Amino acid sequence: MSVLTAFHPGQTWLDTNGNRIQAHGGSIITVDGVYYWYGENKEYTLPGGDIWHWGVRCYSSTDLYNWEDRGLIVPPVEDDPDHPLHPAQAVDRPHIIQNQQTGQFVCWIKVMSKGSVQRSTVLVADHILGPYKIVQTWLRPLSMSAGDFDLVVDPHDGKGYYIFERVHSEMIVADLTDDYTDVTGYYSTHFPQPQPPFVREAPAYFRHNRQHYLLTSGTTGYYPNPSESAVAKSIHGPYAVLGDLHPTDASRTSFHTQISSVFEHPTKKNLYIALGDRWLPTYLEYGAKAHKAFEEHFAPGRDGDIRMEEFAEVNTSLADYVWLPLTFEGERPVIHWRDEWSIDEFEDR
Repeated sequence: MSVLTAFHPGQTWLDTNGNRIQAHGGSIITVDGVYYWYGENKEYTLPGGDIWHWGVRCYSSTDLYNWEDRGLIVPPVEDDPDHPLHPAQAVDRPHIIQNQQTGQFVCWIKVMSKGSVQRSTVLVADHILGPYKIVQTWLRPLSMSAGDFDLVVDPHDGKGYYIFERVHSEMIVADLTDDYTDVTGYYSTHFPQPQPPFVREAPAYFRHNRQHYLLTSGTTGYYPNPSESAVAKSIHGPYAVLGDLHPTDASRTSFHTQISSVFEHPTKKNLYIALGDRWLPTYLEYGAKAHKAFEEHFAPGRDGDIRMEEFAEVNTSLADYVWLPLTFEGERPVIHWRDEWSIDEFEDR
């Protein structure tokens, strides 16, 4: 395997063993100077099959380009169909934060069951690579159906927050308990919408210049749609919507990508990397047809969904990654396309 020295957004990304990286809906956490990228393992998730996931896989790196497979940190539970981690359960978007008071790593996982009921499983471990022990299953935070989410730790006081989509309704920012394994009951609501595709999902949070940012997408399944950013002076808002993050993308599909998280580089000044999934690489083939469908899909006053079956086959085992740097126009974050880019382009802190 050749050693990578730059990012190549949208191209197939292989680990140091030459295998396709399986860390979808992923995030990065830095531990003792090492980067750990983790996410959904979709290697056996094939069209027509009954395997939604094969656990949470993790990779490590010291440069963000070359990733060593560290295996399944949360393996599937194969022998119990009713277990939230069974391969047929819709396990999505793991997020891990470290509690500096206890030293524990806390992992939340969204599980979408039949009937679109979405709940959470919470696990803890003493090391980023596990083993992880389940402490909560089938959790309905605040008695709500909880969809896509992000976990946040305030760097100043260590307070934790759980930001999630109240399914097909609005975005919720909820305070976490001191051990990060549950919510306290205090929360705020944001971006209420009547129905998909306008409801916001896939929240990705970051801080910049003492401002709090939330990046979200519309609700169109695996099909890409226009992203949106919002900013507030407090994590609980109120948030001011700033518009599409990808203003130069004529397709209005966020460069055929859904952002899963934002990683602030620890040693580079103002380097924020938007980690995105290109769930449907073959969707690119549909060009103008896809653009027209989404213009209609998000038309003002629309009161129903468009059927999308005429587009690309869903095979998430072949999904690619699009990592691009965020830049700022005033306080507004924007993302421009780059065929290739390097961390070395950015100044040290």
